[in-house]
Amino acid sequence: MNDEDSLILAIDFGTQSVRASLFNKKGAIIAMEKKEYNPPYHSSKPGEAEQDPDAFYLYMCQCTKALVLSYPELMERVQGMTVTCFRDSAVLLDKDRRVVRPTILWLDQRFAKCEDKLPFISRVLFHLVGMTDAINMNRRRTIANWVKENEPENWKKVDKYIPISTYFIYRMTGQLKDTASDCTGHYPIDFKHGDWYKHPEKNLKGQIFSLTRDQLCDIVLPGSLIGEITERGARETGLPKGLKLYAAGSDKSCESLGVGVTDSRIASVSLGTACSFSTTITKYIEPFPFLPAYASCLKGRYNLEMQVYRGLWMINWFLKEFGATRINDLVLDNYLPEDFSKEVMKIPAGSDGLILQPYWGPMLDRPAVKGAIIGFSDSTTRTHFYKAIIEGLGYAMREAMERFEKKVGHKFSEIRISGGGASSPEVCQIMADIFGLPVVKVQTIETSSLGAAITGFLAIGTYKTPEEAVQAMVKPQETFQPNAENHKIYDSLFYNVYLKMYPSLKKSYAYLWQQTRN
Repeated sequence: MNDEDSLILAIDFGTQSVRASLFNKKGAIIAMEKKEYNPPYHSSKPGEAEQDPDAFYLYMCQCTKALVLSYPELMERVQGMTVTCFRDSAVLLDKDRRVVRPTILWLDQRFAKCEDKLPFISRVLFHLVGMTDAINMNRRRTIANWVKENEPENWKKVDKYIPISTYFIYRMTGQLKDTASDCTGHYPIDFKHGDWYKHPEKNLKGQIFSLTRDQLCDIVLPGSLIGEITERGARETGLPKGLKLYAAGSDKSCESLGVGVTDSRIASVSLGTACSFSTTITKYIEPFPFLPAYASCLKGRYNLEMQVYRGLWMINWFLKEFGATRINDLVLDNYLPEDFSKEVMKIPAGSDGLILQPYWGPMLDRPAVKGAIIGFSDSTTRTHFYKAIIEGLGYAMREAMERFEKKVGHKFSEIRISGGGASSPEVCQIMADIFGLPVVKVQTIETSSLGAAITGFLAIGTYKTPEEAVQAMVKPQETFQPNAENHKIYDSLFYNVYLKMYPSLKKSYAYLWQQTRN
């Protein structure tokens, strides 16, 4: 087959939907099938979010079967496939590789009690480096610890504890293999060396997750061949038996690659259900004390990342609770109502002094936090509130930007933006004004899928380097230049108000957190 005709099939599991896309070597989507999850998850109690992992897989099978049925001639040109997926959502398997219980998703808010203390020497060491609170939070947020405490009968059945991406790979290829990038979250992995800790239960960091090495999958390098579609996988998916599946990485890492971030000259902002600020580095640097840089979907590279777990979810929360707008779903990563988006630009930069700190969920280095809004007046409207949410997310991203600039030793030259929020020109302009940098959108909103496709073309040898692949496949389409006057206002509010909120409220946050957890 002529190299020009080669296609890569990229499977992209998002929080709300799954996509199966055929990409050519120029980064164009030749065909795509998408299925919305209905429902995305189940909640038996407030704050819980569970789903049967097989439900996600069946939605994917609908996509792949439709793709094969509608585009048989295109499928003949597919030279390989990759999978990217949302993170930090484990699948528990028994010895017969059956699912023990529904997957507790990354946005679930339950906490383990962790009344069994870590070894004394470990507690002393964590205390000495000032990470006791962060470590305790990570233990409590680890679903393995919650299941052990609350469902001991299920925990006894667990033979394998794997990322949900690994489960999808297993269903298609029979291989329990994945990349370190897909193990981002609450797993005992050494991101610097791209592998599990040899004895997690004895390792200083690894022990907090209460897992053993034999419960985990095998780790492979991005771009390596994981396996081929089995006969069973072919029946279920409609894909041809023997189709090669190559290792990629997590959704956020692929998204960063999909907007063209291969090094630390530029940064990526993802505005989805969760929001994140990230860049790519070749030398391992921890973004926060004792917290890792994540393994990239590119071999030998890492992602510096800061995440706001309740990102555009906050827009939906606001509209549902205060906006007098009917919302059917609790988490929508691409919902930006046009009426609000147009009205928001009539509100001055800084929302007439209304400042929001978007800590509606815990932060990695600030585990005991709560959301805060200050600056209300009798002239505050719901549009002020709406804009303050967007600005608050922007301030949080900018705080990460300035931390990362210190880590990498230079300023970023531009921001690449993606996610549902990037579909709004108004939001993009606000971000440009807050960062004081050009904000660039690329040719597609399906940037996570695009990043996964790039890893596929690298795997089959179409491109020799990530830079060559990005040059060919990522096409900047629209640039939002910062408004100097607005940026000056945001600068003043960021330094004089926003950055001072957390230090001023830290003790109050901790007290409120403790009260709500008792």
